[in-house]
Amino acid sequence: MENPFKKLLHNEEVPELLKGKVMNDISFIKLSIDFADLFVVKYPNTIGSFLSSEKNKK
Repeated sequence: MENPFKKLLHNEEVPELLKGKVMNDISFIKLSIDFADLFVVKYPNTIGSFLSSEKNKK
């Protein structure tokens, strides 16, 4: 079976404006994932470890 996507843009260049928009969208998605990771995973882990270390000190 032949790959149909190779027929679509065989010898054509994608405009720079479109490349820039795609790269900006990818950067925004990565930033969103980093923020979600920070507030959903790392922040609760930090608070949990801080509270458990405070209980161990008493």
